[in-house]
Amino acid sequence: MRPLPGFVRIRGTFRAAGMGILLFGAAFCSRAEALPKGFGQLTVSADTNAIRVFTYRPADYTDGPLIVIMHGMLRNADTYCSNAVPLAHRLHAIIAAPQFDTNRFSRDAYNLGGVLKKGVAQPRDKWIYQHITQTIAAVREREGKPALPYYLIGHSAGGQFAMRYAALMPPGALRIVAANPGSDLFPRRDWKFGYGFGGLPEELSDDAAMQRYLAAPLTLYLGLDDTDPNHFELDRSAAAELQGKSRLERGRNCFAYAEQLAREHGWPFHWRKVEVAGIAHDGKAMFAAPEARTALSLELK
Repeated sequence: MRPLPGFVRIRGTFRAAGMGILLFGAAFCSRAEALPKGFGQLTVSADTNAIRVFTYRPADYTDGPLIVIMHGMLRNADTYCSNAVPLAHRLHAIIAAPQFDTNRFSRDAYNLGGVLKKGVAQPRDKWIYQHITQTIAAVREREGKPALPYYLIGHSAGGQFAMRYAALMPPGALRIVAANPGSDLFPRRDWKFGYGFGGLPEELSDDAAMQRYLAAPLTLYLGLDDTDPNHFELDRSAAAELQGKSRLERGRNCFAYAEQLAREHGWPFHWRKVEVAGIAHDGKAMFAAPEARTALSLELK
């Protein structure tokens, strides 16, 4: 039997905690341990869909933000966590990199969030984006900071994840960064979901949904050398080819299309485009580049 809020269990009975110190002590004892300094791991959720989250906490961390890192198609969250260490130190931030293994999360489930299954819209609590919500909550609990601000950045397939997340999840991130996505989510209904909004329920694809997407704090972070039209990881489907021949071309085309749509309708447009010279399809280099801070910064004009 569980006590009601405001009560503590004493010798088999429930008694009101008349002294504030008892409540403070109970809350203190129930708080999870803070994340370890350096590298660590979390298990998020306790059901059959529990995921592993790799973390990094700088030794001198005090009150910086959380950065959620989304891995690419290799599902190597541990590597992505390591690659994001420069970001952790430059932004005085905690890193959390959730891992979506291929045994349970198909390409479509990861890249497209599990929003549709065989063309049928799934309940929100079935979307894998909920794992991100749970990851953020777990880190906040461990750190004892229920309002800890967060960013989300993904590279390659993780960049695709980031764009769909920006379109479909409630606002909350300070900024969402899609780095070198293989395909982009255009704000148009005549392209099927994943590439556009076609096939989604009306509440996820109407004009209000488009306005929310264009107003999202989304950055397209593009390597100027990510131009290989035959890259082995590049989406070569007919739908993707309509967006452009390379990741750089697709990102630029998506940004231009979104900017023009917002201008035509007079809708707020909070996207940004940040390009970095000398980098192709390399997540580690993109995270280490000085422009990564620009891509995440709220101060960029």
